[in-house]
Amino acid sequence: MTNSTDITDTIIIGAGLSGLVIAHKINQQRPDRSVLVIEKDHHTGGVIKSFSENGFHAEYGPHGFLDNCEQSRTLLAETGLETECVRASLQTFVRYVCMNGKLMMIPQSPLKIIKAPLIAWKDKFRVLGDLFKKPLDGEPTVAKWADYRFGSALLPYVDAVFTGTYAGDYNQLKIDAVMPGVRALEQTHGSVIRGAVAKARLARKNKEKGKKLQMPSMTSFPDGMERLPARLTEIIGPDSILQGTEVTGLQRADSGWMVETTHAQFHANNVVVALPVNPSLHILGAIDSTAPLAQIPDAWITTVVFGFKGAALPPGFGYLIPEKEQRFTLGTLFSSNMFPNRAPDGHIVFETLIGGRRHPERNDLDDETLIREALADVKGLLDLPAQPDFTRVLRPKGGIPQLEAGYQELLAWRNKLVADNDGLYVCGFGWEGIGLNDMIKTAWSISEQIIARTPQTQEAAEVKKVYF
Repeated sequence: MTNSTDITDTIIIGAGLSGLVIAHKINQQRPDRSVLVIEKDHHTGGVIKSFSENGFHAEYGPHGFLDNCEQSRTLLAETGLETECVRASLQTFVRYVCMNGKLMMIPQSPLKIIKAPLIAWKDKFRVLGDLFKKPLDGEPTVAKWADYRFGSALLPYVDAVFTGTYAGDYNQLKIDAVMPGVRALEQTHGSVIRGAVAKARLARKNKEKGKKLQMPSMTSFPDGMERLPARLTEIIGPDSILQGTEVTGLQRADSGWMVETTHAQFHANNVVVALPVNPSLHILGAIDSTAPLAQIPDAWITTVVFGFKGAALPPGFGYLIPEKEQRFTLGTLFSSNMFPNRAPDGHIVFETLIGGRRHPERNDLDDETLIREALADVKGLLDLPAQPDFTRVLRPKGGIPQLEAGYQELLAWRNKLVADNDGLYVCGFGWEGIGLNDMIKTAWSISEQIIARTPQTQEAAEVKKVYF
């Protein structure tokens, strides 16, 4: 092992989106501060990886991000990607939920949702019971919390939301972990509806005169989401990213931190562990072995890509399936509807999702079985030709962190750890949520704290709107 005696100002462990954003921001604002990103794989971007073959495009990981995050919009402008990106507005692109074997369209505005025949009118009035329900004590699951506040009729739709975001089990996910902002509304105002009304009034009061509040758009790039980490990698430069190098140890040094890797030892004033929760815990255990959890569950998804010639998809982004439907798949994304040039001329392409928290055993099935079972499932919901012209099975390199029992204690442990260890910062997939905007916002904040030489602080819980 080589010993590097030079002291780097900031070493970032992990070249996923979080690590790349931090490196980019420090380089941009303080080019005099040396930065080194260490990545065990031979590519950057973490779970963000795009697929392309024979004119069909798909994603191994996330398909995009909403353009309602200021930091994400600024990042696009700074990297020159603003002129490259493609967008699909939620205003015009609907989604569906499979209910009783049929696709039910979900409008994206509250008024249209109220008018839509999604649940009986008596159940719609039951939703107003939220106004008279005291906040639940403890850390209830999403299912228990939603049933208590809004009634059981909404549960299949709530299930679909968390199937679409976490591929999770809403009987296991904790509401305080996955929607802390909404939980804060409930606890502050005594009701989610009251809190949402108060928040909407404040937004109208603070909005610029003449500016309309608009629905956000899903954002990606012509060749897929991989373009975002690739562009950040280009800007940061190869000299500042050490790929194919695994971190094997982390400890305090006389001055700063010592990072041990498979190739060399490095010394730094600051260290950022910018990894998903479980890999982070593996490294941080050398500093503090008192973490309340050794690991958290992951949900793994397998994607089956289907291409058809001379077929058409319903308008919209795709559909989600609650568990009560007892189907083989979790849902389907209408890829060629969302963004242009996702399929050859005269073709459609869609991506069907399998596995998740509830059915991890399905990820172990062979490709032929996955294709056969997924095709049978989607044909029960979509009007398609007899056989597809193109199929591929995509198996991602990482799972989706599940914020279940013990996560809040784990987050508190992380917060105390960084407070007690000067120059240590911890972020990444699962720590402050799983959305790309979540990771960009946290990475942005950490870069500012590193530049200012202040400890890491947790951002205030944000109330996120629910979009199907």
